Amino acid sequence: MFQLADRRMFAVLVLTTFLALTFTGAATAQEMTEDEKTLYALGVLVSKNLGSFALTEAELATVTKGLSDGVLGKELAVDLQAYGPKVQQMAQARTEAAASKNRAAADAFVVKKAAEAGAEQTDSGLVFKTITAGDGASPSASDRVTVHYHGTLSDGTVFDSSVDRGQPATFGLTQVVPCWTEGLQKMKAGGKAELTCPPDLAYGAQGRPPTIPPASALVFEVELISIGD
Repeated sequence: MFQLADRRMFAVLVLTTFLALTFTGAATAQEMTEDEKTLYALGVLVSKNLGSFALTEAELATVTKGLSDGVLGKELAVDLQAYGPKVQQMAQARTEAAASKNRAAADAFVVKKAAEAGAEQTDSGLVFKTITAGDGASPSASDRVTVHYHGTLSDGTVFDSSVDRGQPATFGLTQVVPCWTEGLQKMKAGGKAELTCPPDLAYGAQGRPPTIPPASALVFEVELISIGD
């Protein structure tokens, strides 16, 4: 979430986002210099901090105007002391509005997944479906596991995938979203399962914009490779 407390970070955000929005260098990566590529990458990375605002094209133009005036030291069109604090308020309001809209769709999606053949819905709301039964041990909540996984939104959009990266992931079951902590304990090593996570068992009302919208239901296809380091 965008914060104003750290003014130095805010200054970097303003400058690098301005660079990203007003970049007028070469049209393709092949034609960019190394410095241009680095500045472009900085702009893209920092722009992700603006995801919670869900800016329209017209709003983005207004933001660009503010960035330009601030970076170039021009006279500001508004009183920053009055409107600066409203930035956080707007981010929160837009996140809540998006969450309210998305939650109904997420709830309907989870109900649909729970009705699929072979699916089991637990008391928490997790929908668990075995794809391939494992024959090893099952992890406990305190274990570390090595897995391959493929995560999608309810519309099938891939937001994270160790399978696509070609590199399994290892982590403790206390370090992940509740859906994983519960779901992996229902698996056995060597098995593969599909976990459908309601918003409250995933990233909640905040989501992880822009990759995961607020109040999103998520689907993970998980292969439990091994337990322990």
